[in-house]
Amino acid sequence: MSISLIFKIAAVGILVSVLSQVLKHSGREEQAFITSLAGLILVLLWIVPYIAELFETIQELFSL
Repeated sequence: MSISLIFKIAAVGILVSVLSQVLKHSGREEQAFITSLAGLILVLLWIVPYIAELFETIQELFSL
């Protein structure tokens, strides 16, 4: 895992939180929820390959 991935995740978090607050204050709670959900899915898509690699490494380590 590289440090750039951590910076990307932080940037998405900051952007989503700002957009969510702006949308909530303008009375668009549904769109704020969708924005938060989209940010979560984006970050999960970035992290899933690393989690799969971790499980493969653990499986090889314990020879399961």
